[in-house]
Amino acid sequence: MDPIDPISDPLVNTGAAIAYRLFDVGYSIDLERALDLLATSGPERVRPVRGEGQALQISNPPITVLLGAESLLVGDAAHEVELSARIFDFGVVSLRVKVRAPQGSSWEAFTHFGRQLHHHPAITAITGHHLRLLTDRIKPAVERPQLADVHEDYTVFRVARVTGSDGVAYSAESLLQLDVVPLLLNESRPLSADARRELLPHRFSYYGDDLAIVTWDSALVVEPGDQDTDLQYILEFANAQLLELRYYDALLDAELPKLYDDIEAARARHAVFPGRRFAALLQRLQAQVADSTELVERVENALKVTDDVYLARVYSAALELFRGRTWRAGIDRKLAILRDTYAMLNGEAQAARSETLEIAIVLLIVLEVIMGLAR
Repeated sequence: MDPIDPISDPLVNTGAAIAYRLFDVGYSIDLERALDLLATSGPERVRPVRGEGQALQISNPPITVLLGAESLLVGDAAHEVELSARIFDFGVVSLRVKVRAPQGSSWEAFTHFGRQLHHHPAITAITGHHLRLLTDRIKPAVERPQLADVHEDYTVFRVARVTGSDGVAYSAESLLQLDVVPLLLNESRPLSADARRELLPHRFSYYGDDLAIVTWDSALVVEPGDQDTDLQYILEFANAQLLELRYYDALLDAELPKLYDDIEAARARHAVFPGRRFAALLQRLQAQVADSTELVERVENALKVTDDVYLARVYSAALELFRGRTWRAGIDRKLAILRDTYAMLNGEAQAARSETLEIAIVLLIVLEVIMGLAR
């Protein structure tokens, strides 16, 4: 089929926006227990279904559960939206709100529809309500339940087909000519060629009629197969991992200033045994380093890429775009500071214990001399 003129009026055959709101709700979640607690809602353990998904190894597949429907006002029109959730074993719950676009919209109308959903306040209210209901149901399965201040938002714009006015579907090559800047970057003014290349570098196509464009906080997926949601699965997984890295980075950021104050307070404290002044602090440091290291390793190993095929390429690009390595490097630096501080305090405590022991020995010798003279 010859390429379709990309400047002819593009029409969106069937489209939707899926808004993701991801939250850290605890240290970890026992998925088997959560399955039992959610049994009445038909939970599933889902993996990628495409052949390319075999390049991804998921050690503990998350749970997907349907949550019902709500009404959402987009502009002047009310839309019935579908709600669902995905629960990850490393403590993340992802709420999804799927809003269907009007059937047969022009590309311009679909773009306007999508832009109205960027940071829509009602989506925040809906997901907040259902998050409370869901976390109450799975609370017995959550270890150390606590809702973190850090959260992650992402939007996927899903389109089945883009056609010309003659009803013929655009080819993958023609789809690349769509003006996605207003939709994905929420920019109303035209961007320069350099800005487009820098801000929209991640474009993927596998078949002759599909396309995926991934950006920092949104993505466009053109996919004719309604049941093929693997790209959304991969992007959601990458966002869940990003959330955990951001959470532990913020946690360690808050820990370091507090740690310095606690060290000064411990040093100023008078104790019968000076070597015990740092005991509680050392125990806390050890637990903090162990917890952070264990969970970050579990998050990064939750999904592994074993071959460079389509879904694996999208996943790797998403991690690069989300600066996963940068977040991990920051966490590693802060953990190194905590380890060095632990070693310093432990050395100081050991020196204090040795000094106390030496003084005790000297006192015992002096006492023995005095008792000998007295006899």
